[in-house]
Amino acid sequence: MLKNAMSHLLAARRSREPQRAVATGTVQLPLPPALSASLGCDAVGVPSRYGFRLMSHLPRTGCVFADADRWWWIVPAGSDLDLDWPVQAAYAKGACVPAVRPRLIHQPDNRTPYTPPIPLFLMVCQVTGVTPSWAPSGGARAVSAP
Repeated sequence: MLKNAMSHLLAARRSREPQRAVATGTVQLPLPPALSASLGCDAVGVPSRYGFRLMSHLPRTGCVFADADRWWWIVPAGSDLDLDWPVQAAYAKGACVPAVRPRLIHQPDNRTPYTPPIPLFLMVCQVTGVTPSWAPSGGARAVSAP
């Protein structure tokens, strides 16, 4: 019984640690095991100076990770389609972000890890002073390997 409890604790700890992708210099943000990510996961990163403001004004917030430079919101895969994210935002497909040790700072009470992308998009535009654009011009900076 003690062995099972210890295994469970170690598995829970590992699930909160970012999975490293050494070749690309990125980590995949780890979702809590109790949450269902049936829509796939991407992440939207914004400069940390906007983090508290965004979180306090969003009607619903999913999983949020943070490091010294950025706060990362988990959104459903494909949330970049037809949205022109401001250049201050970084869009990370597969929730693979730069390997700077982001930590989970907010976990939702419900069973979904997602922040609704449209309200997040509108709030990011507002705090960055950018007029929202619905054209698929690909304005967000995609996170890529160095």
